[in-house]
Amino acid sequence: MSDKSQRAKVTGIVRRAFPVQLEVRAKAGAAGVSAIEGYASVTEEPFEMWDWLGPYSEVVRSGAFAKTLGENPQVQLLLNHGGLAMAYTKAGTLRLAEDDTGLHMEADVNTGRGDVRDMVTAIEDGAVDEMSFAFRVTRQMWSPDYDQRDILEVDLHRGDVSVVNFGANPATSVAPAMRSADFDRLDEQDARALYERLARRFEAPEPAPAGMPLYQAQAVLLGL
Repeated sequence: MSDKSQRAKVTGIVRRAFPVQLEVRAKAGAAGVSAIEGYASVTEEPFEMWDWLGPYSEVVRSGAFAKTLGENPQVQLLLNHGGLAMAYTKAGTLRLAEDDTGLHMEADVNTGRGDVRDMVTAIEDGAVDEMSFAFRVTRQMWSPDYDQRDILEVDLHRGDVSVVNFGANPATSVAPAMRSADFDRLDEQDARALYERLARRFEAPEPAPAGMPLYQAQAVLLGL
């Protein structure tokens, strides 16, 4: 039987994406600057997540951002979690606050930059309508059956808020991503089940033989 308590042991930077209403408007008294406004996270709204043990429910609880925002974290606005920063809390061009809906962000962006113009145009055209944020979980609570995770407190320092295309949609994504180190933490049964599921997805000729040691199955899975 799978030990779902392993879910609580996964750490590191994670990302979540949410469909949002992004607004763009000209910045009053600042030529060539637009203001973008939206929510990088929504609180008190359960959504379905997936990991190697299957689906579970996750909720970012109200107040999860209070401590980190009070510590003036360094956070940047990015596009798809990459590239040059388009706004920055340290420079005063990115402003974050938590309200009854979630993590609200407002950014002043320089439309003299080509990448910024492309992003602003895509938002105005309705071609992108999701935001994501990168963070560390510093306090959480799992239900006794490990089928619901309540995120009680996060750390945003040196993370980002991003306008994303489709991103890691909470309804369909696997988060955190499975890394080699995560694979090593699985027991034989869970590791073999994961291998066989991926083998079927990628139409591998056959699953790992029953007698194959775990390290060999991992090497096959990772293409080593």
